[in-house]
Amino acid sequence: MLGDNSVIVHPALFAAITVFLVGLAALWANPRRSLNRYFFSVSVHVAIWAYLLYLAVISSEGLPWVRAICAVGAWLPLHVWTLKEAVVKQPGQKNHQFKRSLPWVLLCLFASVIPFTAWFVPDHSTSTNREYGAGYFVYLIVNVGSYVLLCRETIVQARNQLGVARIELQILLIGGSSAALTVLALMGVGAAFQARSAIQIQPIVIIAFYALTVLAMTTHRIFDARYLLRIAMKRVALVCTVAGLAYGINLVLQLVIQEPFAFLLTTALVLSFASVFGTWLDGASGRYPRAEQARAALIDTSRASLSVAELNSRFQSILAGWGDTESVTIFSRDDVRLRPTAPPVAISDDLWQALFQMKWATPERMTRERSSHNSDLVSSFLSSNRLGVVVAIKGATLELILGVSARPSRRPFTFPEVVELGELGSMIEGFLARSLLAAKAQHSERLATVGLLGASVAHEIRNPLVSIKTFVQLFPTHYQDENFRNRFSGLIASEVARIERLTEQLLDLASPRKYLLKPTPLHEVVRASCDLIVSKAEDKRVEVIRELLASSDVVLIDGNAAKQVILNLCFNSIQAQENQERPRWIRITTRNVSRGVEVTVADNGPGISAEIRPRLFEAFQTTKSSGFGLGLAICSDILSSLGSSIRVDPFVSGQGATFRVVFPCPPPSS
Repeated sequence: MLGDNSVIVHPALFAAITVFLVGLAALWANPRRSLNRYFFSVSVHVAIWAYLLYLAVISSEGLPWVRAICAVGAWLPLHVWTLKEAVVKQPGQKNHQFKRSLPWVLLCLFASVIPFTAWFVPDHSTSTNREYGAGYFVYLIVNVGSYVLLCRETIVQARNQLGVARIELQILLIGGSSAALTVLALMGVGAAFQARSAIQIQPIVIIAFYALTVLAMTTHRIFDARYLLRIAMKRVALVCTVAGLAYGINLVLQLVIQEPFAFLLTTALVLSFASVFGTWLDGASGRYPRAEQARAALIDTSRASLSVAELNSRFQSILAGWGDTESVTIFSRDDVRLRPTAPPVAISDDLWQALFQMKWATPERMTRERSSHNSDLVSSFLSSNRLGVVVAIKGATLELILGVSARPSRRPFTFPEVVELGELGSMIEGFLARSLLAAKAQHSERLATVGLLGASVAHEIRNPLVSIKTFVQLFPTHYQDENFRNRFSGLIASEVARIERLTEQLLDLASPRKYLLKPTPLHEVVRASCDLIVSKAEDKRVEVIRELLASSDVVLIDGNAAKQVILNLCFNSIQAQENQERPRWIRITTRNVSRGVEVTVADNGPGISAEIRPRLFEAFQTTKSSGFGLGLAICSDILSSLGSSIRVDPFVSGQGATFRVVFPCPPPSS
């Protein structure tokens, strides 16, 4: 049973110190939690076992220490069983716990007596001439059976557990029991094959399995056993595949090129393969499926033309689907549009600071952490709002709190899921910050436009009001004058009609309609528009010329809206030529262009000067003696809603104005 002192001393002693310190850290983290106290006691038990192993190695007479090691280890199944009971305990079970533990006590007592008999290891056994009795193997069988029974009982009880208790049982089963069974297997291998290295591996197994298990169960991070198993299997598959590939490639390349160059080329090829293969393993193992779907959905939503409130609502729905939960709250103090309207979410300044100090919180983390003012605030917030996880996101311009409600299945959010939620939250913060900045810019632009409109409307309305006011003041003294009354009634009617037209155009500009886009023959729209302007054109001695040259004229538009645009452009052309003596004409032409059909409305008027061109499609920009300058602004808004465009050709003296409108063609049917 004894080994090489120089090899085994450090791992065994290091294992004892590591296990004790980790258990002490668990107790310090939250001494009020019974599971942490039981874990500390198990840690002390394992540390004593590892320290006795160290004494057995450094002692010249190691057999007494070996007996003590096995006796101490025999009681470990009972200790792990009490730890399991601390996880699954329910009210009313305390009185029956002693009766349920009695078989385990008797089993461990029997196993602890065996090492002190000659049946276990004969007294004449030495490190150079090892002999094992039948009791040694009986001891191993009894302990293996104990852990198998413990695993079986844990599996049965885990099926009835929910939330973090189920995950802790899984970690306990995979970590604690697997580590103990591995140590027993090494003891059996060492005895059967006289392998001295078997005893040297035992403390390493304890360090690897026990430390990871304790950290996973006692820190505020929650790990799913299935997640840990997938990660381990992925690492093993990656290492084995890459190592085998590197060995094969290196052998082949050494036959062709010199060894240093073969090594460098092998390294480059294997690194490239490892990157691709690792990504493929992530997808094949289903490591990030929901996170990837949520990322794609967030990106698609951010591209839509939605308000900040609508974006916020869509993002909440996406996160709810990601977390398989009922609701998600995205809260920000920086903008009222991101403040939830539904109670009872309320975040005080102290709670806000506490959340950003912790960065994330779950109910499971709160139960494992030492009590403090901040932890009590956060714990109460999670409990009162029935939240399963909260993540604080601090961006360059925006601070967000993401609160995800607890799952109906009561399955807790694991640490990898918290990391995913943080990454998704950072994306949401960026999208919302960009949307808020755009909304603020639009708001500023809208305020500037309102100021311009206010000044322009006041100017346009002032003239008819002054005329009406003048006639009203003169009316009492000139009431008997029939000529005055006729002029008064005519002026009042015309000036009121002018104000009415201005009001209607302002309403069209401020409240655009919702348009129904569908495939429409554009030539039919053009012909219908021409029929409506012919009478007015003839009255103004304007010739209307149609050149419908487009071979395919089906476009995706709202027919009535497109007709209104064409009519506005034609009426503008007619009005622009009212005072000229040279020939008057309007030419309406269609032709096919890339991904659409272009309608050109050209006239023989004075044209549009370069000074007014930059503001041509803004409200109240006009060169005519009549009208308010709203027609082109309305056309621009309509075409923007239709996904179409409008532009005017450069000014050429004596050639009139030419407007070009491009309507999009419908996408080809699959």
